[in-house]
Amino acid sequence: MSKLALLGGDPVRTVPFPAYEVIGDEEKKAVQEVLDSGVLSRYLGSWHPDFYGGPVVQAFEREWSERFGVKHSIAVNSCTSGLYAAVGAVGAGPGDEVIVSPYTMFASATAAVIFNAVPVFADIDPQTYTLSAETIAPKITPRTKAIIVVHIFGQAADMDGIMALARSKGIAVIEDCAQVPFATYKGRPVGTLGDIGVFSFNYHKHVHTGEGGMCTSENDELAERVRLIRNHAEAVVRDKGTTNLVNMVGFNFRLGEIEAAIGRCQLRKGGDLIAQRKVNVRMLEQKLAGVPGLSMPVVGAGGDHVYYVHALDFDEEAAGISRDLFVKAVSAELPATKLREHEGPLMGAGYTRPLYLNPMFQTMTAYGNVQCPFKCPHYKGQVSYAEGECPNAERAHYSRVITHEMMRPPMTETDLDDVAAAFHKVAEHRSELTDFGRSGA
Repeated sequence: MSKLALLGGDPVRTVPFPAYEVIGDEEKKAVQEVLDSGVLSRYLGSWHPDFYGGPVVQAFEREWSERFGVKHSIAVNSCTSGLYAAVGAVGAGPGDEVIVSPYTMFASATAAVIFNAVPVFADIDPQTYTLSAETIAPKITPRTKAIIVVHIFGQAADMDGIMALARSKGIAVIEDCAQVPFATYKGRPVGTLGDIGVFSFNYHKHVHTGEGGMCTSENDELAERVRLIRNHAEAVVRDKGTTNLVNMVGFNFRLGEIEAAIGRCQLRKGGDLIAQRKVNVRMLEQKLAGVPGLSMPVVGAGGDHVYYVHALDFDEEAAGISRDLFVKAVSAELPATKLREHEGPLMGAGYTRPLYLNPMFQTMTAYGNVQCPFKCPHYKGQVSYAEGECPNAERAHYSRVITHEMMRPPMTETDLDDVAAAFHKVAEHRSELTDFGRSGA
């Protein structure tokens, strides 16, 4: 192959990859029907039939429940909002601890802080990047109120072990399903295995409404508490007759009718889009075989993978090159998509910095300047956010994980050939990058 693009050679490809465009005529028609109705939202923040939202929102909730076989579905305006509502619903508060993954989007941890509970980070499994019963168990204390299990990258966590551990200790389990709608674990839909599941609908998720989310639960009381927190609980509980007032300080987490209309369409097509991703992943993984140091995602026993991203493991020692330099060189060989030309190819080194290494946790500063909830008078524990706290997560982020989205429909086998060619080209010429890496370029 020719000289590496990073060193001045011609790239493997310059034509942009096809964009991931999943909004079609069906969604446009559904939105127009909402506009024609004149009802863009129909919530009231009081105990009234409209407390539960408008007709399209409620139809979306019913259809979500039917699709995933769950008793309750509660639409919210984001997965972040849903996580906040879920933590509030299980009753976490001052003095409590919530165990969470460090390798996830920040809201998974701030959901505890919102209710003055303390996030405690358990390490991830080095192969699946999810929490496991083995990593959670040492973090459980008498103060543990809940565990937030993050199904990451499209991969389902090993829920049997986690649920058995949680049930033995009387601890609630919240599933963060932002990246895994339509995934299953031992034949059951992810998001229906714990006490509450929470899904995301923002623009790059499998179900895309712009912004939005859904909470699911089999528990009548928890579902109703999520609904209360979603819609101004404090103004509703008296007339509704709610007696458990813990965390009944409500928010406005309400999803609009337009987003719900789009969501209903996306729900119907989501399974087919994921099936296309799986076909593309299988083809691409065959084409990537033989790249030194590169390993394909490991799917946990009994689990499923819906490939929100294709997360590869990179062994720097086996490859003879740093992960970051390898990613930089591969990226230089490939274009962006038509919709994101300014951003480069959909590829990254690592994912999110382990959350506890961010300023909020390093300085224990959240509410005011008094270090609550971390050093709250009600909190009798001690929590560590020191570097090295979760070595698997740190290793994954700083040297091993490569994430990319170059397998999303409508990418064709020809597109995948170019992706694989870029990986192989860099691998074959990696010795030429030695001086480049030393120069810090």
